Amino acid sequence: MNVLRQPKKLYDYGDSSSNCTLVNTTLVGQELLDRPLLNKGSAFSKEERNVFSLTSLLPYQVDTLEQQLARVGEQYDSIDSPIHKNNFLQSIHDQNEVLFFRFVSENLTKVLPVVYTPTEGEYIEKYSHLFRRPRGVFLNFPEKDNIQKMMIEGVLQKSLAASDVDLIVVTDSEEILGIGDQGVGGCGISIAKLVLYTVMAGIHPGRVLPVVLDVGTNNQALLDDPLYLGWCHKRVRGQEYEEFVDTFVQTVHSKFPNAFLHWEDFGFDNARRLLEKYRPQMATFNDDVQGTGAITLALLLAALYSKGESLADQRIIRSYMVLKDGLTDTDALDRIWCIDKPGLLMDDIAADSYTVSEMQQLYIKSQRDIQHWAIDDDKRQPQLLDVVRNVKPTILIGVSTKGGAFSEKIIRTMASNCDAPIIFPLSNPTRLAEAIPSDLLHWTDGKAIVATGSPFDPVTYNSKMYELTECNNVFVYPGIGLGCIVSKANHCTDDMIFAAADALCHCSPAFQTKDVTKSLLPDLRDIRKVCVKVATAVAKKALASGESRLDQVRPEDMESMVEDYMWYPRYPEYKLVDSL
Repeated sequence: MNVLRQPKKLYDYGDSSSNCTLVNTTLVGQELLDRPLLNKGSAFSKEERNVFSLTSLLPYQVDTLEQQLARVGEQYDSIDSPIHKNNFLQSIHDQNEVLFFRFVSENLTKVLPVVYTPTEGEYIEKYSHLFRRPRGVFLNFPEKDNIQKMMIEGVLQKSLAASDVDLIVVTDSEEILGIGDQGVGGCGISIAKLVLYTVMAGIHPGRVLPVVLDVGTNNQALLDDPLYLGWCHKRVRGQEYEEFVDTFVQTVHSKFPNAFLHWEDFGFDNARRLLEKYRPQMATFNDDVQGTGAITLALLLAALYSKGESLADQRIIRSYMVLKDGLTDTDALDRIWCIDKPGLLMDDIAADSYTVSEMQQLYIKSQRDIQHWAIDDDKRQPQLLDVVRNVKPTILIGVSTKGGAFSEKIIRTMASNCDAPIIFPLSNPTRLAEAIPSDLLHWTDGKAIVATGSPFDPVTYNSKMYELTECNNVFVYPGIGLGCIVSKANHCTDDMIFAAADALCHCSPAFQTKDVTKSLLPDLRDIRKVCVKVATAVAKKALASGESRLDQVRPEDMESMVEDYMWYPRYPEYKLVDSL
């Protein structure tokens, strides 16, 4: 019989979830140093060293946090390989969380590609070979009867109650960062996402939980690897998978009443389906679905406002046009043309050659829609060039992962019918981009407004420099989560996500200056300010729509509530107590 014993409480951050300045703890000596959330290392004062029996465990010199940051920076800069930099920062994370988060926060531009994509993807691929210390909650399918016990275990080790958990990021690792099925290594993406939630949105690192659902893997290289740490079994599908996920969700719903549940890198067949299944039950969010949609919408709005147009004038994006521009659903759908592998999605596509997803069904066209089109070969499926010629689109978004799909002929045709075409080749990595930004600007005589899925350097055309925007979800999902947490939202609704996109759009340099050569996204160094704006908009929308569980809160108080909640990495003072 599995019995879960409540361990003795070891430390207490008090009532504040964010900026507590005094921590009560029973820990002394090495046990205190071994707690990364509490450890100050060489920054423990002489008085603290005496009180907590640390004098003989630390060098004589007492450092400031700034001196510790200088030492970490020197060590970091001496490492050449990004993956070794990643490993180094993980070791700091495991030793001293305040130091780790402060270093990442103050060096975000150069560190982000190391703690997140692309380097985190390499770490995840090599997870079983680079493994040193576990972090997170591993829910393993062979132990499916103990999900609740395993979840509570993960919380108790943080000296928290389940009700103290504000945020859970979960993955089943089937589609990690564009590199596919990574089995148990996907735990790394849950951890990385939470790092960014803390750095950008100020979610306290002691109130989050990274989770991996180990339901096996179809990655044969992992199954053949004698060092693989996960369950060596093909992926569980069907009813068994559904029941396993449902047990997890119901545990979160019943035992973690204040937790915002973030789904990450689930496979195509499961991501949207699971989101839609559980959205009515709780505040939950899928970054690959909603985060990508929100950031793309924000960039489109910024691009349109910078050239003085509205979304209703375009031929794209259905739900927002219905909500904000007053179009009917039919009118909105008429403006969207979806092209996939066989070409334009049509109602006569042969079922045995291509499967149209449930979401794609909305955008299928009929022969009536193209009856007056000029097509070189009317017996074939209309292709992208045919659509561009006949529809004369104003916006072109690429998520095909087909490098070069936006050819010169296609782009020049589009530009001939549009004063300032908005072109977003969003597939990544770079080799999979539908077009290169420098080509797009040259093919359109500098008229194109471009955002990409990978980072590109600015482009100079006709002596004018164009800032290029990487469509990066980090600008939107941390603020959405923060807004839901602060407002104690019952659900994360479409209206709240639209509010996030609107708020982010207003932070755009292109929007603020009405200059299409400027970036569509703000500077990464301003990310915490941006998160405040996004979170406040989300929280206000939750309050206005009756989704907030807060009582007697005025909308004008929301921004200060968001700011008060946000944690900043600095050392608190400690008080030694006999018990908690």
